[in-house]
Amino acid sequence: MIDLDAWHRTNNEYLSAAVRWLRLRLARLVEQQQRIASQPIQTSISPFTLPLGADLPAQPDDASSDPLGQPEADQLAKVQIEQAAAAMEQAATSEPAPALSILSRRLGLVRFEEQILLLCAAMELDTRIAALCAHAQNDKSRPNPTFALALALFDNPVWEALSPERPLRYWRLIEINQPGAQPLTASALRADERVVNYLKGLNYLDDRLTTLLAPLIDVADDLPPSQQEQVGIIVRHLRAARNGLPVVHLLGTDTDSKRSIAKHVAHKLRLSIYRLPADMLPATLPELEILARLYQRESKMLPLALYLDAQDSDKELPAINRLLSRIDGPVFLDTYESWPQLGRDALTLDVTKPTPAEQEEVWQQVLGEDVGNGSALLASQFNLNLHEIQRAAHAATDHKKPTIDQAWDACLIASRPRLDSLAQRLELTAQVWDDLVLPELEKKLLRQIMSQVGQRHLVYEHWGFNRKLNRGLGINALFAGESGTGKTLAAEVIARELKLNLYRIDLSQVVSKYIGETEKNLRKLFDAAEDGGTILFFDEADALFGKRSEVKDSHDRYANIEINYLLQRMEAYHGLAILATNRKSALDTAFMRRLRFIVTFPFPGIPERKLIWERAFPKETAKDGLDYERLARLSLTGGGIQNIAINAAFLAAGVGSPVTMPLILEAAKTEFRKLDKPINEAEFRLIQAMGAST
Repeated sequence: MIDLDAWHRTNNEYLSAAVRWLRLRLARLVEQQQRIASQPIQTSISPFTLPLGADLPAQPDDASSDPLGQPEADQLAKVQIEQAAAAMEQAATSEPAPALSILSRRLGLVRFEEQILLLCAAMELDTRIAALCAHAQNDKSRPNPTFALALALFDNPVWEALSPERPLRYWRLIEINQPGAQPLTASALRADERVVNYLKGLNYLDDRLTTLLAPLIDVADDLPPSQQEQVGIIVRHLRAARNGLPVVHLLGTDTDSKRSIAKHVAHKLRLSIYRLPADMLPATLPELEILARLYQRESKMLPLALYLDAQDSDKELPAINRLLSRIDGPVFLDTYESWPQLGRDALTLDVTKPTPAEQEEVWQQVLGEDVGNGSALLASQFNLNLHEIQRAAHAATDHKKPTIDQAWDACLIASRPRLDSLAQRLELTAQVWDDLVLPELEKKLLRQIMSQVGQRHLVYEHWGFNRKLNRGLGINALFAGESGTGKTLAAEVIARELKLNLYRIDLSQVVSKYIGETEKNLRKLFDAAEDGGTILFFDEADALFGKRSEVKDSHDRYANIEINYLLQRMEAYHGLAILATNRKSALDTAFMRRLRFIVTFPFPGIPERKLIWERAFPKETAKDGLDYERLARLSLTGGGIQNIAINAAFLAAGVGSPVTMPLILEAAKTEFRKLDKPINEAEFRLIQAMGAST
């Protein structure tokens, strides 16, 4: 371990010696210039009139004007400069080296460039330097050093130091104030503030980057074995890299796990990792170049790693590629899919959430030993990473172990997908099994669907079916029947019984006329729902899952591609997806083959309609003289009956009476007209008469 206090002491000793050496050199340069300026100009003899090879006449001896004599003064100044240089060299041999030596080595500065940087930084470190620079440049209004001053001040100057490709200008170690047509050599120089602080031993992220970069925090403290293995792979590749580090390209939808892996890799390599959202990259090439150079310079001064978050980015690939090609430190690139032709070599890894077994183990630790199969139930239904499990447990209760119900409710919130633009979350009312009026066979199928959702973990994980099958592990069902026969009600009952969120897909937002957009929307939809706390309900599914057509033009070809993608995505989906249609015959046969359940919702007969009428009105509703036997003779679906019931209730409220047969029949006529169904007035009068007689 480095003793920082000891290093700061030796670094300050080096800076003190270096600034003293610089003051002495400036003072000698000022003295020499003053001596030259005080000498009389000889006009009697011109060197151009002397014979070739002749010597100039000896100058008058001015030693009497100097108390020590000029040779002695020069010798004393030379000795003092050498002593200061020796002290500076001795301090530079300490380990670790002073900050200026470290920076020079990392950025490739030659000796003359290092001296220029010291000259500019000394302006901030010693207030006497400005006056000496002004005297040395014979202009009190120009206290800042210039390239011209450096060329005169230091031994063995290198003209290439002025080049924009050399480190001083390329890495923006100095700032040049060059107004108008002023020559570069006469322009004022100033050391960059970040660099001056680095030379003093204050090492922090450049202020110009803090608005873009943020420390990567809020990640899981521990990793499951499957992700620890990926950390080991990345560390080995980075340590073994010889010709530049590869970009660590992390694929998948689980950003939390990708960040946790990157954070643990950085910790093992003793790096500080910062996140840069790709959407915040500058839009213009000059600004992007400045950002790349500033970050690259920072990576030379700080042990940095960059986490470039392009998971949800709309930033064009060329901008990201250019940034990657301009920096050479450790970089993690977070994307959903693989990107070809990156600006650097890449190590690509597909990052997934912990395995169900690993999630079950974590839930066991969170819930304790006395929960029975509660951890298995949570792991089978919700697909969460460690950070999400920890947050759900923390949200469920404070200072105590959460119960299964508390953990379940917290998981529902944690796994609620961001589907607002593509789907509608249905608020589940107090619907129960008794509200479903279906034949017993159909009810049995619905219960099987629920049972399979609850037993997935046992069958797939413990009984090994997940190793035998790599697709078709999700549960999907088709609800077929006329509109109003109870398909949506059945989906709500299942969601309520399973305690899951129910999302109805908005087809108008999913299906797009633009090529490729429908697949993109569906990918977002399924990916967002994969965490397990969601049931996807595709109403009017035939609009999405219709039969593939004969290819006659490009529109047919892309429409078939959309259907093919849907078939594949449905088969790979791990959650519960329910499709509803009143046109079963319009569905693609290949899709029908991939469905695990098909539940037919028949048009209700008279006995079923009577049950629906009996359950149509809440117990709080005032009713008078209703004949459910007669009402059942109306040929309506459950949805139509429900519409009539609520409309009749409003009619009753409007006249201040209970719900009666005449009011129901009036509402029924309105419903029949809406559905374009014929109204048998004789039958209506008979039903009304029978209701009145009772």
